[in-house]
Amino acid sequence: MSKSFKYFALAALLVVSGCSGAAQAGGGAKLALDAPLPTTVPDGAKIVVGDPATQVAFKLSGQFDKVSKYVEFANLSGGPQTTEAFRAHALDLGSVAEIPAIHATWTGLKVKIVASKFRQDAINHPIYELGIAPGVNVKTLADLRGKSIAFSPGQAQGALILKVLKKAGLTKDDVKLIELPSTGDVYVNALAGKQVDVAPIGGVQIKRYQTKYGKDGATTLQHGIRDDAGHLYGPVESLEDPAKAAAIRAYVAAWGVAQDWIDKHPKEWIAGYYVKDQGLTEADGQWLVDNAGRPEITADWSDAITRNQETIELLAAETKNPVIQAKDLYDLRFQAVAADAIKAGAAK
Repeated sequence: MSKSFKYFALAALLVVSGCSGAAQAGGGAKLALDAPLPTTVPDGAKIVVGDPATQVAFKLSGQFDKVSKYVEFANLSGGPQTTEAFRAHALDLGSVAEIPAIHATWTGLKVKIVASKFRQDAINHPIYELGIAPGVNVKTLADLRGKSIAFSPGQAQGALILKVLKKAGLTKDDVKLIELPSTGDVYVNALAGKQVDVAPIGGVQIKRYQTKYGKDGATTLQHGIRDDAGHLYGPVESLEDPAKAAAIRAYVAAWGVAQDWIDKHPKEWIAGYYVKDQGLTEADGQWLVDNAGRPEITADWSDAITRNQETIELLAAETKNPVIQAKDLYDLRFQAVAADAIKAGAAK
């Protein structure tokens, strides 16, 4: 995507969101980051959220009308899109994996994580597997030595490759890292065309790669590393706005209930999201549900912060960035919001 197109898209988003949305509010006192969260969303408060999958879940579960009173949805997610939108003051919350909050902080953007979702039995329900090109012999992680591997710095797949190399007792000098963007079918096509020997592929691409190229000798390999972190994060400036902080708190609670609804209504989720919204087959949707397993949304982020710190230290060593403290990336005022909302919903 060209820079000019990105800027045009963000400008359009600013027009759509308007001054009442993600643009910096003015005139009011800032909410301290250690002050109690407001629990009532004031009339007229609006936040702009990039969380397309949960937007569909709200519609399917009947929450959308309530949430849309204080939320405007933007059709974007992931690290590059959300951080650029944060810088343009066009977004208040975004849905991402583990790396964007770290990378944003290293680039001087002040952000905080306000919600986290993981997978139960995460090792056996990975988001990514290592795709192995046809004719390439990789049966274990040790076999990666000397292989060419697709690599996307600053994204979850890139961090995963660094973790895989560490687990295998290898360094970047033991392999050939090929920088490629981890978007669309780039990695699958690179594997099929033998541009690389190995690439991390995720979601339905795992199933499709095995089905389409398995006859040619293509395989996948599970890496045995947790790669399941998913977050909602936003700019500190939004959390310092009392009205937006209240709306973000309400959104996180609704988000938790929506994740629980997805878990308990797999057939409706497959039909409404994977088939109708994403254009996948029912079989693909069922495979994705089975592969994801059960979600884990806890009221205690201690373990997650420990794992995140390990990731930070690994990435810092590889990228020559300073080691930052993972706990500083999390707004712990939100720690129990989603889990408590799920419990409250179950008690009704």
